[in-house]
Amino acid sequence: MTITSLAECPKHMEYGPCGGVEFDGSCEASPARCVFLDLPTVRWHGIERSAEPRAADPVPAPVAPAGAMRMRALLATRPVVVADFPARALDAASIAECAGILSGRVDAVLAGDAGAARLQFPPSYRAHLIQSAGLAVWAGVNCRDRNRVALEGELAGLAHVGVAGVHCVTGDHTDTGSRPDAAPVFDLDSTETAALARAAGHLVSVGESPATPPVERRPARLLEKMRAGAEVCFINHAGGAAPVAEFIGAAQQLGTAMIFIACVPIVIDHESAALLRTFTTLVLPEGYLDRILAARDPFTEGISAAVELGREMLQIHDVRGINLSGGTGPGREAWFSEALARISDELGTS
Repeated sequence: MTITSLAECPKHMEYGPCGGVEFDGSCEASPARCVFLDLPTVRWHGIERSAEPRAADPVPAPVAPAGAMRMRALLATRPVVVADFPARALDAASIAECAGILSGRVDAVLAGDAGAARLQFPPSYRAHLIQSAGLAVWAGVNCRDRNRVALEGELAGLAHVGVAGVHCVTGDHTDTGSRPDAAPVFDLDSTETAALARAAGHLVSVGESPATPPVERRPARLLEKMRAGAEVCFINHAGGAAPVAEFIGAAQQLGTAMIFIACVPIVIDHESAALLRTFTTLVLPEGYLDRILAARDPFTEGISAAVELGREMLQIHDVRGINLSGGTGPGREAWFSEALARISDELGTS
């Protein structure tokens, strides 16, 4: 892409667009139109460097983390359930409590940003805390808060901890979260970070948003992420099983050969519904929220709705797992964890 376009993107992306494009084509961090909408899909051509690294201490050869080897074997055997991790961002006791509830009941937790919280434990330390409770971690790594050197350090730490996978996202802009006073970094983007994570030996996942503009080019963008090193795609909320199946088919027609994990929205109260509504270009199955929130017991109804949708997703050819996606308000993290665990229990994939 052109240097001009790179400079105009608030996240300085090389391989855009991200998932933060609104339905009208505007950027999540700017009222301006996303600069990538009028450009062809950027082909994978490596990580952009303004200068070559200088000699330093030799870096050990990458070794696949033990957790990644176990997750690869599991994905080859049966569908998996990966739950979003709802613990408070800087609360070790909350992390231990939620991990204790989910351990043995889901295959892994996706531990990335905690809602709008921008101050949180580093990914490798958070993964250590969670895995100490016997729960496998699929660690989220974003490009908002760290430059490439810091990202490489986190990837090395995550390999040492032995995580099941690394989920690479460009990340929400600082203007959208709890710390708009912080300078956004965005030295790399999700595609470039996927290449670093793969080089570090990780099982690498990325997200893609079928309902986010430019809808017609999202499958092509996923292909470039695969070429960079991603092996797994978490498919963001797109309105139900049919749009997910359509997206997978379109991606595969282009040559994408990845493992697909479909996101299932978890709503059990008004707080969890409010959190989902903060997602850019959120598309849910028709009537999904109304059905749950109008019920006499939203907790039970939300579990039933998620189980039904999860089963529909797992019937799609080439969907190898589901991601129980969402969170809730402060003080309800353990309660939400129990809902995630019950959904996984009822799905019975293990």
